[in-house]
Amino acid sequence: MLTKRFPGNWFLVWRDITCATNERTSIAALIPKRPCAHTLSLVDSLSAENALLFAACLNSFVDDFCARQKVVGTHLNHTIWKQLPVLPMAVYVQHCIWATKAESFKDWIVPRALELSYTAWDLKGFAKDCGYGDPPFRWNDKRRFLLRCELDALFFHLYLGSAQDWANQATALRKSLCSLRDAVFYIMDTFPIVKKRDEQEHEGHYRTKDTILEMYDEMSEAARTGVPYQTRLNPPPADPSVAQSAETLPVLGVS
Repeated sequence: MLTKRFPGNWFLVWRDITCATNERTSIAALIPKRPCAHTLSLVDSLSAENALLFAACLNSFVDDFCARQKVVGTHLNHTIWKQLPVLPMAVYVQHCIWATKAESFKDWIVPRALELSYTAWDLKGFAKDCGYGDPPFRWNDKRRFLLRCELDALFFHLYLGSAQDWANQATALRKSLCSLRDAVFYIMDTFPIVKKRDEQEHEGHYRTKDTILEMYDEMSEAARTGVPYQTRLNPPPADPSVAQSAETLPVLGVS
């Protein structure tokens, strides 16, 4: 029964111990298939690629914002977790309106989430289940920041919808937040620890919010004009050239 629910040699987990006043409230990760403490909850019956989509969604700022409205203590338990507005998998197969002609949202998200997740050899089996057979990716803080910001900008688009969708929202909401961009701006300002850290490290600049807003605007413009969005990542996400050397393969613990 366990094998049917968790067919690979990996788990998708989320952390139960949390708080709405922490830097982040909703935290998910892909880990090797090992015994887990009771404060790690498992998500079952997902393919490897769908697990990446789910993890990317759970770790986005917009989903985290929703989690903060629910968490009143120190636990993100199953009851709260089941109330979170996680995007259905059907959303990801839709055409990505700011990408290349044949690319879906899934095609756009998976390589970015894979590069963020697959940084150690003990997840080699997970990477293979995703169709990737090269070594794990090198940990590069600059690339990881851009990868996360691109994913957050995308999820803001998916959650908030189009300008027409926003026009149909309640009048009181639209008076407080006149546009979709205002909503992104507001949500990012509800993460004071992220803001404080950025301002300390970047001369008073809330780098995370500003970068996400820039990418959000670039995606909006690409969708409006039909000119594909241009990533700042060079090489592109999950490119084998940013992987570790095969010589870093440990002697033990890798099958």
